[in-house]
Amino acid sequence: MARCQSCSAPLLANTNRCQYCGVRNDVDLQAKHDVLEHTKTSGRLCPHCVKPLQTIQLQLDERLAIDRCADCFGLFFDLGELEILLNHSVSDVQSINLTHLDNINADRYRSKQIVKYVKCPVCLEFMRRTNFAQKSGVIVDSCRLHGFWLDSGEVTHLLEWKKAGGQLLHAQEQKNKALKTRKTPVDRSDRLWDTSMHQGSISLETGFLELLASAVEKIL
Repeated sequence: MARCQSCSAPLLANTNRCQYCGVRNDVDLQAKHDVLEHTKTSGRLCPHCVKPLQTIQLQLDERLAIDRCADCFGLFFDLGELEILLNHSVSDVQSINLTHLDNINADRYRSKQIVKYVKCPVCLEFMRRTNFAQKSGVIVDSCRLHGFWLDSGEVTHLLEWKKAGGQLLHAQEQKNKALKTRKTPVDRSDRLWDTSMHQGSISLETGFLELLASAVEKIL
C-alpha cells in the first residue's frame, strides 16, 4: 500500500489526498522510478483540469517521457509507452493468482465514480472508455491515434494486476480464443450421403413416372 510522502500514513486505494494531513501525493510514480520534472509544459491539456500538462521523464533502461497533470496527477501515455512502463516495472511473471486478482479489483473498484467521457490531450476529440486488456478492471480513456489517459491510481492498479498474473491470464485467454476460431476440416461424408440419397430418390421417382405413363398408353 502506498504511503503519504508527508506523514507516512497509508493511502487508500485510488486516492492521492491523505486523509490525515491532507497532502496530495503522486501515488503512481512515488517510490517506483526516478522522475525528472521538466520546467516547460508539454502544450497538451489535462482532460479533467483543462490545464497544461507537465512533461516528466522516467529513468528506465530507456528514457520515457510522459505527460502529467500537476493538479490531479493523471497521466497521458503516447502509443506504446504504457506497455514499456508495465514491462519494465513488472517482469518474469510465471503464475496466475486468481484470488489475488479478484481482491485487487474488489479493493480498487470505484463504485461511486461518475462515468465521464473526456477529450484527448492532443487532438481534443472525445476518447473511448475501454477496459485495459479486457479484464484488468482499469477503465482507461483511449485515443486510437495518440494514446491513453489514466487517472491517478490506475497505473498502480495495472502494476498490481500484472504482478498477480493478470496480463498472463489475458494472453492465455486470447490464445485459447484464437484456437477455437480456427476453421476445422469440413466433413463431407454427410453431404455425400445426402447427395446419393437425393439421387436415388430422383431415379425411383423417374421410374415410377415411366411405369405410370406406360399403363396409361395401354388403357388408351
